[in-house]
Amino acid sequence: MASTVKSDVHTYGTYINGEWSRSASGKTFPVLDPSIEEVIAYVDESDSVDVDRAVQAARTAFDSGAWPQTTAQERGRILFRLADKVRQNAAMLAEIEARNGGKPIVEAEGDIRAVATVFEYYGGLATKISGQVNPVPANALSLALREPVGVAGQIIPWNYPLLMAAWKLGPALAAGCTCVLKPAEQTPLSALELANWFKDVGLPDGVVNIVNGFGKTCGEALVAHPLVDKIAFTGSTAVGKSIVKSAADTLKRVTLELGGKSPNIFFAEADWEAAVDGALFGIFINQGEVCSAGSRILVEKKIYSKFVEAMTEKAKRITLGAPLDRKTKMGPLISQEQYDRVTSFLEIGKKEAKVAIGGNRPMQFNKGYYVEPTIFYDVENSARIAREEIFGPVASVISFEDEADAIRIANDTPYGLAAAVWTRDIYKALRVVKAVRAGIIWVNHMQPTCVEAPWGGYKQSGIGRELGPWGVEEYLETKQVYVNLDEQPIGWY
Repeated sequence: MASTVKSDVHTYGTYINGEWSRSASGKTFPVLDPSIEEVIAYVDESDSVDVDRAVQAARTAFDSGAWPQTTAQERGRILFRLADKVRQNAAMLAEIEARNGGKPIVEAEGDIRAVATVFEYYGGLATKISGQVNPVPANALSLALREPVGVAGQIIPWNYPLLMAAWKLGPALAAGCTCVLKPAEQTPLSALELANWFKDVGLPDGVVNIVNGFGKTCGEALVAHPLVDKIAFTGSTAVGKSIVKSAADTLKRVTLELGGKSPNIFFAEADWEAAVDGALFGIFINQGEVCSAGSRILVEKKIYSKFVEAMTEKAKRITLGAPLDRKTKMGPLISQEQYDRVTSFLEIGKKEAKVAIGGNRPMQFNKGYYVEPTIFYDVENSARIAREEIFGPVASVISFEDEADAIRIANDTPYGLAAAVWTRDIYKALRVVKAVRAGIIWVNHMQPTCVEAPWGGYKQSGIGRELGPWGVEEYLETKQVYVNLDEQPIGWY
């Protein structure tokens, strides 16, 4: 039933047990291009009935289908073939992500390349999962086996749609799990296109199922389903907390990659041009709709005024435009809801701090959820714009006195996802790295993400890690096996 997005408006179905079907209710919902606020597709709306069908299919595929007999080598080959499909269709997928998500086409193309890389990485890792033999004080063989956790419910956000799907599906399939994936209702199209190739690459029916819908009617049903063994979620901290509470009823394993208010720290001796570029890139990439965005820009007092001026001048050159225009550096926000949230924070920020640039809707657009790149300065770390995740192109510039003050401000947040430090002093850099409580810390860079390295946060930024071998670990159980090699009776009587 699924079709590619061309000039007409098409309806995408629900993908369950290897087949496209209509949702039980027959309801659909519109998917928009946020740059023009027009419908580009309709998607079947899944509810608890469809979720149950998808979970049952995943359960059967895990317990008694072809998947348990599929070797690690074949799982790896399937992932390699899926990566090939992504590369072969990269232009189409990037266009869908740009139109559906509002991100500049150049960024979307980079995302799609990363999707293929993730599938390739986990294709190679599938054959590297191993247990161990344990020395025990007996004539026995003690083993620790690694086995897939079972059925994984996976809920992904709208800011990196297909890449977040790959972050979830890649390690789960490498481990031998089956999956029920729920894309964000705002951006389901690229994940649904991916499903068109599951049979082609040799994925057995029921191993990956995709349901589309809203949190209350679809996401909550997936989290609460008793036959789901694990939930993996990327999204807001508020929703993450509700997932933990719901999953507790069935003691599901949970991994959460949540929000952040990441400090981007600049010392006076940092490379000037690289630092200014890094400050802007860290907050304005992907319209600021990035969980690890460097939204708190901490600048040493001796360069503070000059730094704000330099940021402001360079920010004037950021080109807002249509997502498919290759000159565009910033596109629209994802939705009316997100636009309203970001603009409400702009009004809050105008009362809490000073505006260096931006703070409004750009005048050149009659349609679309566009917001100017905005820099607030003289911000107190206690201000709402410095403490709450805005998820938009809004920077809060905060001054600090010295290294100790920078560390204090950086850690004064309920979040702990990412941070960056800019300095030529390697000793200072490493002291800050050790002192700042965050799961990801960059030195003289901002936002590089490697599939080989762990991704996740401290404090209210999440539970567990994605990517690298750490990502596979989250989809594995450990089983102890004890083999008695002594033919004599135990001798209890």
